[in-house]
Amino acid sequence: MGAPRAKRVGGAQPGAERPIIDDGRCFACGPFNADGLHLHFVPDGEGSVSAEITLPPRFQGWRSVAHGGIVMTLLDEAMAHACGALGLRAVTASLSMRFRAPVPLGKRLVVRGALKWRRRKVLALEASVELNGEVLAEGEGSFVARGELGAEPLGAPSRA
Repeated sequence: MGAPRAKRVGGAQPGAERPIIDDGRCFACGPFNADGLHLHFVPDGEGSVSAEITLPPRFQGWRSVAHGGIVMTLLDEAMAHACGALGLRAVTASLSMRFRAPVPLGKRLVVRGALKWRRRKVLALEASVELNGEVLAEGEGSFVARGELGAEPLGAPSRA
């Protein structure tokens, strides 16, 4: 006997797409998430974005070092906002990352995301977390475009 099959969650049919609604509560960039990172990305070239952040102690893993899941979130969000810089709403399909050095807390970090290539709805992206020009963590991901951005900016809810 094989392993039991996982059940579908939420009753979605295969291939069914749920609308992507930005209500400003994203953990990474949402202005209305009191516990979030409050990242603010700015364009940094064609299909590229960057943000600065100083991680507080509540995001600690080992002493004085950011938790790996938080670092992965930074990379994922940079890639998502690089999609946004192209005018696209996109969702993460896959991610891989590599730590090159510990990511410290309490230091001004730069998070970058950039498009590598695009084929129809699939986008390949790369991202990094840097300190004083040194890459501490880097990642690559595949995203699936789910339509164009609306008139509202990333991280802010629609006023309609």
